[in-house]
Amino acid sequence: MPDGGARFFQQAIFTTDDGAPLWFEQRGEGPGVPAVLCDGLGCDGFIWRYLWGPLAAKRRVLHWNYRGHGKSGVPRDDSRIGVEYICDDLARLMDHTGLDRAVIFGHSMGVQVALEFHRRHASRVAGLVLICGSYGTPLDTWHDHSLLRVAFPKLKALVEKFPSQARWLTSHVLRNELAVELGIRAELNPLLIDHSDFHPYMEHLAKMHPLYFVRTLDSLKDHSALDHLPFVTVPALVVGGEIDKFTPVWLSQRMAEHLPDAKYVFVPGGSHTAPLERTALVNGEVEHFLSSRIAADPRPVTALP
Repeated sequence: MPDGGARFFQQAIFTTDDGAPLWFEQRGEGPGVPAVLCDGLGCDGFIWRYLWGPLAAKRRVLHWNYRGHGKSGVPRDDSRIGVEYICDDLARLMDHTGLDRAVIFGHSMGVQVALEFHRRHASRVAGLVLICGSYGTPLDTWHDHSLLRVAFPKLKALVEKFPSQARWLTSHVLRNELAVELGIRAELNPLLIDHSDFHPYMEHLAKMHPLYFVRTLDSLKDHSALDHLPFVTVPALVVGGEIDKFTPVWLSQRMAEHLPDAKYVFVPGGSHTAPLERTALVNGEVEHFLSSRIAADPRPVTALP
């Protein structure tokens, strides 16, 4: 990923108390309030490709992989997967890297993570950047209907019963170029996205064990931070893509309306991968938000371990 000329760079593993090895990377320095990047479900960072450079040019940026995602492993008890563990992991990882407070970025599922993290650790959140995501219960709004809510229990049961077969199937099917093309045409804006920007997502999804995918999704299906939105008093930037099918744009607008101090950005033609499709627009809004709404933190950032 581009580093924007930032000098600090670190990739390492932090192991949690229950044995989950969490991979993380840090880069950048500067007076800006640090940023933490939280991915979507089944993602390992592809969405931040064009935001890394501008962010790291002015501040330290931390990106990490959730349990069972990317280069991170799972705990000794691999049933300990889900949003509640993710929020605990993030607090401990911030402790480990010396980040007292940061702007929390979330994409897709990462929006739920960011909001739940604020509920549990409000003093550690300087601001929120919520991109193409929902405040909760995503199975009820995927493609603007509840079909996935009905189908998911059956899918999860099959994966739990036949994990090896499920892994073989996903590892072979998702690497197929036809699957990539179908994914782009069905879910994204093929006129705006560069196919090479979407390949890393499909490659990671093909490598990820579907058992941990469905267990993570299971923890999200009934989770909602809607009740918490009125208490999120830090500045927030909410980005919604016009043709987003995973989290329809009306969800982003509703979320912004319920947040006390939020700016809503509508991305014309943007899908669930709006930061890759309308890069100049999204990056410009993020830069303006950080420079105009997020005050510099007088507390020093601890040196990299």
